[in-house]
Amino acid sequence: MLHPHTEVRFINEQIGRGVFATQPIPKGTVVWVQDRFDRVFTETEVRALEPVYQEILETYCFRDRQGRWVFCWDNTRFVNHSFLPTCILTPYGFELAVTDIAAGQQLTNDYGFFNIIEPFDCLPEFGCERNRVLPDDLMRHADRWDTQLAEAFGFFDKVPQPLAGLISKEHMETALRIARGERAADSIRICYFPGQEEG
Repeated sequence: MLHPHTEVRFINEQIGRGVFATQPIPKGTVVWVQDRFDRVFTETEVRALEPVYQEILETYCFRDRQGRWVFCWDNTRFVNHSFLPTCILTPYGFELAVTDIAAGQQLTNDYGFFNIIEPFDCLPEFGCERNRVLPDDLMRHADRWDTQLAEAFGFFDKVPQPLAGLISKEHMETALRIARGERAADSIRICYFPGQEEG
Protein backbone atom coordinates (compact mmCIF):
# COMPACT_ATOMS: atom_id res chain seq x y z
CA MET A 1 0.00 0.00 0.00
CA LEU A 2 1.24 3.42 -0.99
CA HIS A 3 1.54 6.37 1.38
CA PRO A 4 -1.85 8.13 1.65
CA HIS A 5 -0.45 11.59 0.85
CA THR A 6 0.16 10.74 -2.79
CA GLU A 7 -1.66 10.92 -6.10
CA VAL A 8 -1.13 9.94 -9.74
CA ARG A 9 -0.54 12.75 -12.21
CA PHE A 10 0.07 12.82 -15.95
CA ILE A 11 3.60 14.03 -16.76
CA ASN A 12 3.94 13.95 -20.54
CA GLU A 13 3.48 11.65 -23.53
CA GLN A 14 6.97 10.19 -23.25
CA ILE A 15 6.89 9.35 -19.54
CA GLY A 16 3.16 8.95 -18.98
CA ARG A 17 1.98 9.09 -15.38
CA GLY A 18 3.83 9.28 -12.09
CA VAL A 19 3.16 9.37 -8.35
CA PHE A 20 3.47 12.71 -6.56
CA ALA A 21 3.34 13.77 -2.92
CA THR A 22 0.28 15.84 -2.00
CA GLN A 23 1.88 16.84 1.32
CA PRO A 24 5.49 16.85 2.51
CA ILE A 25 6.81 13.35 3.25
CA PRO A 26 9.91 13.49 5.45
CA LYS A 27 12.99 11.34 5.13
CA GLY A 28 12.59 8.09 7.04
CA THR A 29 8.89 7.77 6.26
CA VAL A 30 7.58 4.41 5.08
CA VAL A 31 6.17 5.23 1.64
CA TRP A 32 5.05 1.73 0.65
CA VAL A 33 4.31 -1.57 2.40
CA GLN A 34 3.61 -4.85 0.65
CA ASP A 35 0.10 -5.69 1.82
CA ARG A 36 -2.48 -8.46 1.59
CA PHE A 37 -4.07 -7.07 -1.58
CA ASP A 38 -0.80 -7.19 -3.55
CA ARG A 39 -0.87 -10.24 -5.81
CA VAL A 40 2.15 -12.55 -5.88
CA PHE A 41 2.79 -14.87 -8.85
CA THR A 42 5.40 -17.56 -9.37
CA GLU A 43 7.29 -17.62 -12.66
CA THR A 44 5.31 -20.72 -13.64
CA GLU A 45 2.01 -18.93 -12.98
CA VAL A 46 3.09 -15.92 -15.04
CA ARG A 47 4.16 -18.04 -18.01
CA ALA A 48 0.87 -19.96 -17.93
CA LEU A 49 -1.11 -16.76 -18.50
CA GLU A 50 -2.24 -15.41 -21.86
CA PRO A 51 0.27 -12.99 -23.47
CA VAL A 52 -1.90 -9.95 -22.76
CA TYR A 53 -1.67 -10.65 -19.01
CA GLN A 54 2.04 -11.42 -19.19
CA GLU A 55 2.64 -8.05 -20.84
CA ILE A 56 0.79 -6.25 -18.04
CA LEU A 57 2.78 -8.09 -15.38
CA GLU A 58 6.07 -7.46 -17.16
CA THR A 59 5.26 -3.75 -17.18
CA TYR A 60 3.99 -3.29 -13.64
CA CYS A 61 5.51 -6.04 -11.46
CA PHE A 62 8.75 -6.29 -9.55
CA ARG A 63 10.40 -9.55 -8.53
CA ASP A 64 11.16 -10.35 -4.91
CA ARG A 65 14.15 -12.26 -3.53
CA GLN A 66 12.44 -15.60 -4.30
CA GLY A 67 11.89 -14.60 -7.92
CA ARG A 68 8.15 -14.19 -7.43
CA TRP A 69 6.36 -11.48 -9.37
CA VAL A 70 4.62 -8.89 -7.16
CA PHE A 71 1.75 -6.95 -8.73
CA CYS A 72 0.76 -3.98 -6.57
CA TRP A 73 -2.98 -3.38 -6.57
CA ASP A 74 -2.85 0.38 -5.95
CA ASN A 75 -1.06 3.38 -7.47
CA THR A 76 2.34 1.97 -6.50
CA ARG A 77 2.58 0.52 -10.00
CA PHE A 78 2.83 4.08 -11.39
CA VAL A 79 5.97 5.01 -9.42
CA ASN A 80 8.58 5.94 -12.01
CA HIS A 81 12.24 5.06 -12.28
CA SER A 82 15.04 7.44 -11.35
CA PHE A 83 18.77 6.84 -10.93
CA LEU A 84 18.48 9.33 -8.05
CA PRO A 85 15.44 7.83 -6.30
CA THR A 86 13.50 9.49 -3.52
CA CYS A 87 12.49 6.08 -2.13
CA ILE A 88 14.44 2.84 -1.66
CA LEU A 89 13.31 -0.72 -1.02
CA THR A 90 14.34 -2.32 2.28
CA PRO A 91 14.69 -6.02 3.12
CA TYR A 92 11.68 -5.67 5.42
CA GLY A 93 8.73 -5.54 3.03
CA PHE A 94 8.55 -1.76 2.83
CA GLU A 95 10.21 1.25 1.20
CA LEU A 96 11.62 4.31 2.92
CA ALA A 97 11.82 7.90 1.75
CA VAL A 98 15.58 8.55 1.62
CA THR A 99 15.14 12.29 1.18
CA ASP A 100 12.59 14.83 2.27
CA ILE A 101 9.91 14.71 -0.43
CA ALA A 102 8.17 18.05 -0.93
CA ALA A 103 4.51 18.46 -1.79
CA GLY A 104 4.31 18.23 -5.57
CA GLN A 105 7.54 16.23 -5.85
CA GLN A 106 7.57 12.85 -7.53
CA LEU A 107 8.13 9.61 -5.63
CA THR A 108 10.66 7.53 -7.55
CA ASN A 109 12.45 4.19 -7.36
CA ASP A 110 15.60 2.97 -9.02
CA TYR A 111 14.28 -0.03 -10.94
CA GLY A 112 17.73 -1.55 -10.44
CA PHE A 113 16.63 -2.91 -7.08
CA PHE A 114 13.61 -4.72 -8.54
CA ASN A 115 15.29 -7.77 -10.11
CA ILE A 116 14.43 -6.88 -13.68
CA ILE A 117 14.84 -9.59 -16.33
CA GLU A 118 16.07 -7.58 -19.32
CA PRO A 119 18.30 -4.47 -19.33
CA PHE A 120 16.71 -1.25 -20.54
CA ASP A 121 17.86 2.26 -21.37
CA CYS A 122 16.54 5.30 -19.54
CA LEU A 123 16.37 9.03 -20.04
CA PRO A 124 19.56 10.79 -18.92
CA GLU A 125 19.45 12.50 -15.53
CA PHE A 126 21.49 15.50 -14.44
CA GLY A 127 24.15 14.48 -11.95
CA CYS A 128 24.09 10.79 -12.84
CA GLU A 129 26.35 8.83 -15.17
CA ARG A 130 24.09 5.78 -15.42
CA ASN A 131 21.71 5.53 -18.35
CA ARG A 132 20.87 1.82 -18.31
CA VAL A 133 19.18 -0.44 -15.77
CA LEU A 134 20.73 -3.91 -15.52
CA PRO A 135 19.42 -7.14 -13.95
CA ASP A 136 22.26 -7.21 -11.40
CA ASP A 137 22.18 -3.52 -10.48
CA LEU A 138 21.07 -4.46 -7.00
CA MET A 139 24.47 -6.03 -6.40
CA ARG A 140 26.35 -3.27 -8.24
CA HIS A 141 24.85 -0.37 -6.29
CA ALA A 142 23.91 -1.96 -2.95
CA ASP A 143 26.59 -0.11 -0.98
CA ARG A 144 25.23 3.30 -2.00
CA TRP A 145 21.62 2.29 -1.33
CA ASP A 146 22.58 0.74 2.02
CA THR A 147 24.22 4.03 3.04
CA GLN A 148 21.13 6.02 2.08
CA LEU A 149 18.86 3.61 3.92
CA ALA A 150 21.02 3.66 7.06
CA GLU A 151 20.68 7.44 7.18
CA ALA A 152 16.93 7.34 6.52
CA PHE A 153 16.36 4.72 9.24
CA GLY A 154 17.75 7.25 11.71
CA PHE A 155 14.51 9.22 11.26
CA PHE A 156 12.16 6.23 11.28
CA ASP A 157 10.95 6.73 14.86
CA LYS A 158 10.92 10.52 14.61
CA VAL A 159 8.47 11.06 11.75
CA PRO A 160 4.78 10.19 11.29
CA GLN A 161 4.26 6.68 9.93
CA PRO A 162 0.72 6.36 8.51
CA LEU A 163 1.51 2.88 7.16
CA ALA A 164 2.96 1.51 10.41
CA GLY A 165 -0.09 -0.67 11.05
CA LEU A 166 0.63 -2.67 7.88
CA ILE A 167 4.21 -3.55 8.83
CA SER A 168 4.62 -6.96 10.45
CA LYS A 169 5.43 -6.97 14.15
CA GLU A 170 8.81 -8.58 13.46
CA HIS A 171 9.80 -6.01 10.85
CA MET A 172 8.56 -3.11 12.95
CA GLU A 173 10.66 -4.26 15.89
CA THR A 174 13.67 -4.58 13.59
CA ALA A 175 13.13 -1.12 12.11
CA LEU A 176 12.84 0.47 15.56
CA ARG A 177 16.04 -1.23 16.73
CA ILE A 178 17.84 0.08 13.66
CA ALA A 179 16.45 3.57 14.26
CA ARG A 180 17.67 3.51 17.87
CA GLY A 181 21.14 2.34 16.87
CA GLU A 182 20.71 -1.04 18.55
CA ARG A 183 21.55 -2.96 15.39
CA ALA A 184 22.61 -2.34 11.80
CA ALA A 185 20.21 -2.66 8.92
CA ASP A 186 20.51 -5.72 6.72
CA SER A 187 21.92 -4.97 3.29
CA ILE A 188 19.54 -4.46 0.40
CA ARG A 189 21.58 -7.25 -1.24
CA ILE A 190 19.22 -9.64 0.57
CA CYS A 191 16.53 -8.60 -1.93
CA TYR A 192 18.54 -9.84 -4.91
CA PHE A 193 17.21 -12.72 -6.98
CA PRO A 194 20.10 -14.08 -9.07
CA GLY A 195 18.35 -16.08 -11.74
CA GLN A 196 15.27 -17.73 -13.13
CA GLU A 197 12.89 -19.39 -10.70
CA GLU A 198 12.58 -23.13 -11.15
CA GLY A 199 9.26 -24.94 -11.21
